[in-house]
Amino acid sequence: MLKKFSLRNYKNFKEDISIDFDEIAGYQFSSDCITDGVISKMLIYGRNATGKTNLGKAIMNICATMYHMSGYNNDSNFLNADSTEDAALFSYTFQFDENELIYRYSRYSNQELKDEELIINGLSIFKCDFTNGAYEFGNLSQIEAETANTERYIQSLNNEDGDVEAKLPFLRWLMSNVAISNESVLIQLGNYVQRMLMITAGNSTMSYNKRGNESFYESLENKERLQDLEDFLNAMGIECKLDLQKLPDGTRELYFAHNKLISFFENASSGTLALVNLYRRLIARAWDASFIYLDEFDAFYHYEMADQVIRFFKRRYPKCQMIMTSHNTNLMTNRLMRPDCLFILSREGNLTALCNATQRELREGHNLEKMYISGEFEKYE
Repeated sequence: MLKKFSLRNYKNFKEDISIDFDEIAGYQFSSDCITDGVISKMLIYGRNATGKTNLGKAIMNICATMYHMSGYNNDSNFLNADSTEDAALFSYTFQFDENELIYRYSRYSNQELKDEELIINGLSIFKCDFTNGAYEFGNLSQIEAETANTERYIQSLNNEDGDVEAKLPFLRWLMSNVAISNESVLIQLGNYVQRMLMITAGNSTMSYNKRGNESFYESLENKERLQDLEDFLNAMGIECKLDLQKLPDGTRELYFAHNKLISFFENASSGTLALVNLYRRLIARAWDASFIYLDEFDAFYHYEMADQVIRFFKRRYPKCQMIMTSHNTNLMTNRLMRPDCLFILSREGNLTALCNATQRELREGHNLEKMYISGEFEKYE
C-alpha cells in the first residue's frame, strides 16, 4: 500500500507537501477508514483553486513515469510559476508485506526526468542522475536484477530519435528488459501502480455517444452485469428498471423500462449519469483498483447520495486506498469518517488533518461540520 507521498515545485505546490497515510490517531470509531494500519478512505476539503485536482494529478504521475500512461502526463504547465527550482520532486513510499520501497524522482517537465532513485528497506538499489550522466547500479543484485545490461540502457539514453522519450526511466526499462521473479517487490509495485485510477468531476458524466458507449453496452448484454448496474443505482436511491435493446442497425441502446421504453442517456439526470460513469470506469472493471483519486466526486450528487456512495465504497473496496475531494460539509461527520481521515488543503499548499487543526481533543460526539462552518479550522484553510 502507499504509505507516504511527497511533492515539491509542481504546479501550485511551491513548497513541500506530504500525505502520511500511516499517521493515524487512536480513534475507535469509523475503523473502516483504516486498512492494515494506514488510511484507506480519506476526504479532502479546500477552497476553490487550492490545488485539489493538481494534487491528484501529482500522485498519479507515477503511472506516466513507470508505464507511460498518456492520460496522466499531458499538462503543459508543470513547474510552479514562482519557483526558482528547475524540477519538480515526487516521492512515493510503499509498504509491501515486510518490505518498504521508496521510489523518488525529479522532473523538468512531463517529458524529461532529472534524476531517479529506488530504495528498498533503506538500501539504495539504483540511482540515476540524468543531467550529469552519473549512474549507480551497484545493488541490483538485491532485487535479483544483476544481469541487467545497464550499459545498453545508458547507450539508449543517447538515442537522438525524436520519438523516444528523452530520459527513459530506468525502473521502467528494468521491468521491461529483465526477468523478474513473481515474488519480487517490483512486481508488487507494478501491480499496484497499474491499478491506480483518477476520476474527476469534469469527466464524470457520460455524454450521449453511441459509438463511445458501445463497449459498455456490450458488457451489459450479460444479464448479471445489467442487474448489477440496476442494483447499484437502486442502492444509491435511484429507483429504476433497466432494459438493453439491440437495434436493427446492430447497435445497442439502454432504456428505462416503463410501459414505454425511455432512452437512458437522453433522459437521465446529470447525477445519474455521473453514477453510471463511476460504475463504468470503476465497478465494472475486471480488476479491483489499488488506489482511487475521486476529485469532487459528489459534484452532481445530492448530499445523501454522496454519503451512500462513500458507504458503498467502504463495503465494496475495503482494501482500496481512496482519496475523495469535496465541498460537501455534510460528509464531515464521525458517523462516516473520522478526524484523522478528514483533511483541509490550504491556499498555501498545506494539508492538515482535522485532528491536528485544533487545540481541542476531537471525540466521536463532536459535530465536525458545525465546527468547520463556525471557523474552528479557519487558520488552516
